[in-house]
Amino acid sequence: MDKQSKIEPKVVTQIGFIVKDIGETTRSFAEFFGVDIPEINWTGEYKEAQQQYKGKPVESRAKQTFFEMENIQLELIEPDDGPSTWRDHLEQHGEGVHHIAFVVKDMKQTVKTLEGLNMPVIQKGEYQGGRYAYLDSFNQLKVMLELLEND
Repeated sequence: MDKQSKIEPKVVTQIGFIVKDIGETTRSFAEFFGVDIPEINWTGEYKEAQQQYKGKPVESRAKQTFFEMENIQLELIEPDDGPSTWRDHLEQHGEGVHHIAFVVKDMKQTVKTLEGLNMPVIQKGEYQGGRYAYLDSFNQLKVMLELLEND
């Protein structure tokens, strides 16, 4: 059996949650962890994010906020009504864990490796300072993978 990791480094940097009401859930998380309520932002518009879902350009966006914990980042995501992996998750599974994320050094090679394991890219885009890709890894890993590559 090949014991080589399919992803490097093997450090989960983020856990993402899909929520219906980001304001309410953000307040609940902040109260639970005893921290200030972080800012809620919208993901970038298409002209900035160049977002694609299932291989096609989409205008879909989401509200998001981040909690910086000592060892990991927690992301809350409230999708708009447009097509996205976020919207699909909310409609099919309800609220809860959507993805675990890894920062990778070589997005193209990592995507190629994972697609070879039948984990296709379902959504991708750009953010200020880098890019992301969600891979449909649910059948194998029971959770979506997100790859982040920072410039």
